[in-house]
Amino acid sequence: MRMVRSDFIPYTSSGRPVPERTPAELRRKAELPEAAAVPEAADPEEGQRAAARSGARWSGWEAWRTGRSSGQQATDYRIYKLSPGEWLLYGAEGVAAAGAAAWIFYRSLGAFFLLALPAAAYPLLKKKELQRRRQQRLETEFREGILILASALNAGYSPENAMAEAAGELRMLAGGPSMILQEFDRILAAVRTNVPLEKAWEEFALRCGSEDIRNFAEVIRVAKRSDGDLTGIISHTADMISDKLRIKEEILTITSGKRFEQRIMNLIPAAIVLYIDLSSPGFFDPMYGSAAGRLIMTGCLAVYAAAWLLSGRILEVEI
Repeated sequence: MRMVRSDFIPYTSSGRPVPERTPAELRRKAELPEAAAVPEAADPEEGQRAAARSGARWSGWEAWRTGRSSGQQATDYRIYKLSPGEWLLYGAEGVAAAGAAAWIFYRSLGAFFLLALPAAAYPLLKKKELQRRRQQRLETEFREGILILASALNAGYSPENAMAEAAGELRMLAGGPSMILQEFDRILAAVRTNVPLEKAWEEFALRCGSEDIRNFAEVIRVAKRSDGDLTGIISHTADMISDKLRIKEEILTITSGKRFEQRIMNLIPAAIVLYIDLSSPGFFDPMYGSAAGRLIMTGCLAVYAAAWLLSGRILEVEI
């Protein structure tokens, strides 16, 4: 007897009939993300295992991309967030500076309250300085990391294995928390979840705020997509960026003495006023008791503040 197609029932390898898909299951399959879609399997149990594996890969990619792979958010080095303790510390420093300025230039409690209002914004100025220091530290650690990476590439490792080797070397060399080691570990975690190496570097470059790191990530992207000498290109670029960062570190080292002198000179005018006031009491009384004197002291305070800011800008060397 010839069987028509409607009488045919497929069976699995274990001898059980394959259940029919309900409309709800078909709709759920259609809504499944493309990266998490799994091939059809004759065995329902095998299909469930394949879906679990694919779903795990999708979850790993999402966790890495959103920065929740290790329970912590990926650091955006372009933004520095002050902790509550830092807000209190630097706010207190600003108010203390306002109090010193009010006593030296005005000897007035009302002047202190007027100066304390803008001085309370001192944490915002300190925030930029802390962000710049963190950026310099990241670039210094990045220079060490890419030198180790270039050495591993020259030794014959593939880019992915060279990253793992560099991370291991950095872990042994780091005496404490290391930002670049944390980023190397994130890149390796991304590679393990089937994220291309150049994509992982691109994600780091978007957060770093450093032109050198962005250039290195761009070189990796181009080198991976071309058929050129990948190891030679990355090693040559790493050497060039390392030389540039080394020169920047040398400039910072040379100017460190000048920055110390600048801090000392910023305190000299206030120290002179205090010395004269202590050695000759009443010498500055006409400045504090008349309108003309207060106007002159206000001008002196403005010039003093402008000189303080200008001296800091002069020593900011950009390469």
